[in-house]
Amino acid sequence: MDRRLIGQRAEERAATFLREHGCKVVLRNFRRRCGELDIVARERGVLVVAEVRLRSREDYGGAAASIDAHKRTRIVRTTQLLLQRHREFARLPVRFDVLVVHEDREPAVEWIRHAFEA
Repeated sequence: MDRRLIGQRAEERAATFLREHGCKVVLRNFRRRCGELDIVARERGVLVVAEVRLRSREDYGGAAASIDAHKRTRIVRTTQLLLQRHREFARLPVRFDVLVVHEDREPAVEWIRHAFEA
C-alpha cells in the first residue's frame, strides 16, 4: 500500500481520537517550507500541535523516539508561522503532543501530552 495513504489513514485515526477525547480539530496538514504540522486542535483554552507517528514495530525506541531535535525544531518553527498567519490562535498557550498510532495493538492510539517544549 502507498506510504502516503497509510500516513493519511493514521492521521485520520489520530484526529478522530482527539475529537473523541474532547478536542476540536481546527487544522490538518499545515504546510510551510520549513515543515508541516499534522494536526492542530483546541483542548479547552490550549492550542494543541500534534505530531502523528505510525510504527508497526517498536524497534529503535518506537514512534515517539523518532521525533529528534531537528524534527522538533521544524515543528516549533512551523508553529510560529501558524501563529503569525492565524492571529486567532496567537493568544492561546501552545502544547506539543505526539499521537502514536499502533497498527495491531490496543490501545490503537497512544496520546503523549507535553511531548516536548519550544
